[in-house]
Amino acid sequence: MTWRWEYDPSEAHVVGGAPPAFVVEVEKAADELVRAAEALYLDGTAYREIGPRGAVMDLDDGMFVYLIVPRSECVYIRQVTCL
Repeated sequence: MTWRWEYDPSEAHVVGGAPPAFVVEVEKAADELVRAAEALYLDGTAYREIGPRGAVMDLDDGMFVYLIVPRSECVYIRQVTCL
């Protein structure tokens, strides 16, 4: 398995209607979160602790809420807010 990120529940639900430039900014930040999670949880599928809590990533034009799920080796983007 390899680390990735996804919109949850769907791209249309999470970023539908957001300006394309902001969506690109969110996706670049999501890529960075994936790299960080991959380094922190070397074998996410073997992770047996309580999972990390959701968090907020601040961006220049807004923010987004995400959740890291080590056992799924996935960062879920749950909500975006564009200012």
